[in-house]
Amino acid sequence: MGNMMTLGNAQTAVQAYISEPAGIPKGGLVVVHEVWGLVGHTKDVADRFAAEGYLAVAPDLLSGAGGTADLTGELQEAAFDPEQRSNAQPRLRKHMAPMRSPEYAKHAVAALRVCFDHLEGVPGLAGRVAATGFCLGGTYIFSLAVAEPRLRAAVPFYGHAEFKDSELRAINCPVLAFYGEQDGALMEELPGLKSRMRAAGVDFEAVVYPGTGHAFFNDTNRYTYNAPAAADAWARTLTFLEQSLGTPA
Repeated sequence: MGNMMTLGNAQTAVQAYISEPAGIPKGGLVVVHEVWGLVGHTKDVADRFAAEGYLAVAPDLLSGAGGTADLTGELQEAAFDPEQRSNAQPRLRKHMAPMRSPEYAKHAVAALRVCFDHLEGVPGLAGRVAATGFCLGGTYIFSLAVAEPRLRAAVPFYGHAEFKDSELRAINCPVLAFYGEQDGALMEELPGLKSRMRAAGVDFEAVVYPGTGHAFFNDTNRYTYNAPAAADAWARTLTFLEQSLGTPA
């Protein structure tokens, strides 16, 4: 349904998958991939949002960061398969190491702002742009919410939000966050995050699905996908976007 495009200028160029709705867009949506990069699953999710009426932009935040795109499918399988995980650890560490650097964080947020600005510049979409992301993408949705006061809604799926209280106070939009109950590290962080979001005055709702873990929304991952949780999160996301972005003029 969509196409790859280059957004920004020579200094800020971002490769992104653009998926357009059939009619007037309900709103603009930045869709951010998991740690595996801009794979087919992420493009499919962007297409699903386009089918619901949103102009979706899914940036490639992995290219240029040291990731190996042709290995991501294999690595995803190995990361969740108990029999393969041990042997795959060296490749997994090599794949993920560049994304843990401060330089990468700056690169990723800058790329997301290019995508956001692109959507803001589309006629009829100014003031009606939201963002969603998964895993690594979920983490960077929190980052975009902190960095971009014009963002109208944020929907992070199983992302970290490791910010100072002063940074959380910069969030200017409602946040609907999804988690799997068995996602240990995020579950440990969540009570404190709820408290800090409340103190910062952020409209923050966290939905936790019992019996699920990380990446429960990814229907290409046979080890983590949970169909009932994914369907419920999808329905909640669509309702949240409609409430947050309003009706096109």
